[in-house]
Amino acid sequence: MKYLIPGIVLIVFLALFFKFAIRRITVLEYERGLMYVKGKFSKILEPGQYWYSPLFAVIQRLDIRPRFASITGQEVLSADSVTLKVSLAANYQIVDPVAATHKTQNFQDALYLELQLALREIIGAADIDAILKSRNELSGKLLEMVASKAQDIGLQLISVNLKDIMFPGKLKEVFAQVVSARQEGLAMLEKARGEMAALRSLANAAKMIESNPALLQLRLVQTLGQSSGNTLMLGMPASSLSTLTSNIASGSKSLGASPEQS
Repeated sequence: MKYLIPGIVLIVFLALFFKFAIRRITVLEYERGLMYVKGKFSKILEPGQYWYSPLFAVIQRLDIRPRFASITGQEVLSADSVTLKVSLAANYQIVDPVAATHKTQNFQDALYLELQLALREIIGAADIDAILKSRNELSGKLLEMVASKAQDIGLQLISVNLKDIMFPGKLKEVFAQVVSARQEGLAMLEKARGEMAALRSLANAAKMIESNPALLQLRLVQTLGQSSGNTLMLGMPASSLSTLTSNIASGSKSLGASPEQS
């Protein structure tokens, strides 16, 4: 009995110790753990299970899967003083958990700000025509400008893409008219090219007929032969017609004279 009460006290003490002084944490495959002992960074924990004492240590888990940052409807002034609304999307990943946590209070806000500044700088140095013609090149420039700054805070910038470029209402109408006029001009150019090709073919045919007039009659006969329900009348020179008539007349005389001779 004398040892019962101290034993119970010891068991309760141990139970409280393991409940509050010892804890287990699981770091998942897509996470990394930052361990701080007495407020100082100790080490990075790889995926797995760990026991630690919250009385002395703190473990902060950080998701390192790829993330997306989106800037929507950012008003930017172009080089020719036109206000545009530009939207972009960026894909990035944490590659250095220590730098991402220690060098900035919020790495997402820091990356967002760097993307905004780079976007204003690039759009502000180009006019509207250049922006519309080289959207992919502008995305590449954004990636180059922000990649090094993102690396300084432990991030790897995977891709940056300009999603939408929106113009003011009046400017939209102007661009619509320009596009319409451009399409009409292309249509007229194609029509002119077709007419030139047709005229060139007619000129070549005229030269061939001039050098060989019989081709015209042969072509006429070929065309009529391919169609149905047409009457074909062929012309014959007068000399040939008189010769044919005389031959028919002489033939008739010879037929009439044969019975007398018999």
